Amino acid sequence: LGLSGPPGAGKSTFIECFGKMLTERKHKVSVLAVDPSSSTSGGSLLGDKTRMTELSRDMNAYIRPSPTRGTLGGVTRTTNEAILLCEGGGYNIVLVETVGVGQSEFAVADMVDMFILLLPPAGGDELQGIKRGIIEMADLVAINKADGDLVVPARRIQAEYVSAMKLLRKRSKVWRPKV
Repeated sequence: LGLSGPPGAGKSTFIECFGKMLTERKHKVSVLAVDPSSSTSGGSLLGDKTRMTELSRDMNAYIRPSPTRGTLGGVTRTTNEAILLCEGGGYNIVLVETVGVGQSEFAVADMVDMFILLLPPAGGDELQGIKRGIIEMADLVAINKADGDLVVPARRIQAEYVSAMKLLRKRSKVWRPKV
């Protein structure tokens, strides 16, 4: 599964919860988390592993943070090979967290079985802020943080995306992206 979304959408938190649920069901889960690199030093904070503390201690989970090192598309130059290595190593579920969201951060969509766009419920003008390119590639749009005071905004954004996705050209004859 490939996951992308804007900063603050809760990608790492979602992956930790989802990953824990999967390992409790006896799956072996690998997380390939891609972080942006500094344009001056080439380095990266690689903070995703520190935000997934419970999952990082799980013996049935493996988390590998990697810097982009200038590669465009939201993934690293070797993400596809890393997915294959994880599968070969016995991990039956591989989650790839991309750098973030934009018009071109969907290269992972061609590497995975399902591409999920994770969105927060209250970020302003959502349809304006998320670019068409990434929406067209999404197999699933998940509105995250949809609880408490954010239930109503989450339902509104869900309706907006359902309407917007009806205007997009179908990529598959059998699957209609869900929101």
